[in-house]
Amino acid sequence: MSNNDNQQPKGPLAGITVLDLSRILAGPTCTQLLGDLGADIIKVERPGTGDDTRKWGPPFVKDKHGNDTSESAYYLCANRNKRSVAIDMSKAEGATIIKKLAAKSDILIENFKFGGLKKYGLDYDSLKDQMPGLVYCSITGFGQTGPNRDKAGYDLMAQGYGGIMSLTGEPDGEPMKVAVGIADVVCGLYASNAILACLRHRDLTGEGQHIDLALVDSQISWLINSGSNYLISGKPPERLGNQHPNIVPYQVFEMADGHAIIATGNDAQYQRFCELIGREDLATDARYATNAKRLQHRDELLAILADELKKHNKAEFLAGMDARGIPAGPVNTLPEVYATDQVKARNMKISMPHPTSGTGEVTLTGNPLKLSKTPVSYDKAPPLLGQHSEEVLRDLLGDEEFEKAIKTGIVS
Repeated sequence: MSNNDNQQPKGPLAGITVLDLSRILAGPTCTQLLGDLGADIIKVERPGTGDDTRKWGPPFVKDKHGNDTSESAYYLCANRNKRSVAIDMSKAEGATIIKKLAAKSDILIENFKFGGLKKYGLDYDSLKDQMPGLVYCSITGFGQTGPNRDKAGYDLMAQGYGGIMSLTGEPDGEPMKVAVGIADVVCGLYASNAILACLRHRDLTGEGQHIDLALVDSQISWLINSGSNYLISGKPPERLGNQHPNIVPYQVFEMADGHAIIATGNDAQYQRFCELIGREDLATDARYATNAKRLQHRDELLAILADELKKHNKAEFLAGMDARGIPAGPVNTLPEVYATDQVKARNMKISMPHPTSGTGEVTLTGNPLKLSKTPVSYDKAPPLLGQHSEEVLRDLLGDEEFEKAIKTGIVS
């Protein structure tokens, strides 16, 4: 199914069509990435309401009169480079239309509860024989197998079940989630990797396959060194706030005029850090000379460093760290982040035309991928609900069937 824009296909995934039955964040994160890389993403939404995140605000895009539109900032973060079609899959006619779209697609991605699409004939088992080359990705809370497969999954629940909350927060505070939906986002990145691997296999063999991806599995996978620390030692890690479980000093410190991050990754960097703050004795003291020793004497060393660093001006200190090649940096607020020269140089803040915005555009966070031959592109702002229903479906269904679907409310 070709993209109807009057331009040459762009990106390494040009010519690939993705039928996106996902909503909220994990699936949309995956499909936005594929869309940035040139795939044609056809986002199927419920007529009338659409993706749940459309209403997850404020803030919402403002129209020219300063009034809220139906496009939330949350929805905008994960839905550019897609075409929205509004189809009622709960009706047999709607499910049939979606099957026709699937037959023209290379990839189908969905995040319904286990078995949720079977009643519509849109599950993998119902489609695989008709569409043997289809790469079908299912994202659920707990996967297609196991004792919890019937349970719904949300980012917060995954962070709790998968252990990351037990590691996040102050030692004497409550377990704390990461401030953004990181379990969803990383799951979406795993999904895009899996899809690309399956496309490679399909191109070699002609065979599609089913990707069974669980939000909780994905979260457990990125416990990384904390998970490994437990598996090797048998000791459950304790919450350390901004401290690192394996490196000292590697955390946020209070300065005379704010906060700074210090990340000494080896003993040589630690020695240069001690010289900078005028405490060479802390580098030669046998209790602190090596990282292993510093871990052993963490509390007493950090108490000393906390007092010393409060004497230093943040800007001068960070300049001194940079001059000595010691990793360190500021704790930026979001206004400070998006105002940096780094964001400008790396094109991490972008603007896209938008039909209902009072300014005529929306500002979004850019894609971090920098490809030398096939760069990402920003061709379509996050679509309005059903914005592309006619563009996508009229040719697929024919004029008569399309008009009937509109009149009966199957398509909007």
